[in-house]
Amino acid sequence: MAATSEAMSAAHATATKLITALEGVIRGRSDTIKLVVTALIADGHVLLEDYPGSGKTTLSKTLGRLIAPDEAASSRFPSTAVDPIVPFRRIQFTPDMLPGDVLGVNIFDPKSGSFSFMHGPVFAHIVLADEINRTGPKVQAAFLECMAEKQVTMDNATRPLDQLFFVLGTQNPLDIAGTYPLPQVQLDRFLLKVPMSYVDADTECSILENHAAIRQGSTSVQAVCKRSDILAARGVCEQVHISPALREAMVEIVQATRGNPLIQFGASTRAALMLQTATRSWALINGRDHAHEDDLRAIAPFVLLHRLRFHAGAGDAHKALELIMQPAMEKLVRRGL
Repeated sequence: MAATSEAMSAAHATATKLITALEGVIRGRSDTIKLVVTALIADGHVLLEDYPGSGKTTLSKTLGRLIAPDEAASSRFPSTAVDPIVPFRRIQFTPDMLPGDVLGVNIFDPKSGSFSFMHGPVFAHIVLADEINRTGPKVQAAFLECMAEKQVTMDNATRPLDQLFFVLGTQNPLDIAGTYPLPQVQLDRFLLKVPMSYVDADTECSILENHAAIRQGSTSVQAVCKRSDILAARGVCEQVHISPALREAMVEIVQATRGNPLIQFGASTRAALMLQTATRSWALINGRDHAHEDDLRAIAPFVLLHRLRFHAGAGDAHKALELIMQPAMEKLVRRGL
């Protein structure tokens, strides 16, 4: 069932409000902001490969503040008067962390003689998983369930995370000392992987000149939408039209990565599904109720590159992927899509 024009307009307005508000605080990162909002609306997670001091914490924290909660704690957590889910949490991953440091722990109360669960920092709308590749495989594995199933299992008890749950993971592309490279199964949980580069000189001058105002703006920013608006936009995103020809092109691209001499192993069916979802979301935030060839071309590298393992002789991964995509994209152009 197709979404109504009113619902489509409301979803686009929600995305636009978030992008505009973020651009008012984060300077020179329009492309990154647009991709982050794309993943948020698509109900996926983002891995930022960034340099230290690039503004990832400010971006994440501001995004959390821009989304207002709209449910009482009693409706979701009837056993407590305090909602354990907060708008934003930052988790600094370290080699000595344990799963309980992220998920939460059961605390014994000697007075009542029973255990009570202390919610971990993963119980939030927006979670900044900072330097996620610095923690050990045990914590990484525990984080998998959160990202894939939106739930936490501790001591045979499963607790749901919020429907909005959105992870912004980061890893430093320069410093590999003391890191545990993310396994392919972990990388596959991120809808998009977004490399961040340095801002240009003019933008950096503007940041230096207006740093006090930017810092104040990041802490005083007001919510521009509600949690329910994001969830509604996600529902609309699923209704963005994908033509049969465009879907065939997605399948052709994914199929072309398998058995390709440039690639050790190709993209999975899950990758194809995520490519479709991300393409829909990209079209939606650009104000359209249907996706076309330019949407697929724009979003495909951020969906596929971290899911592919190229041979050493493949050269530049971006150019190799363009070469793989070229036949399918040319076919779309010839068909006028």
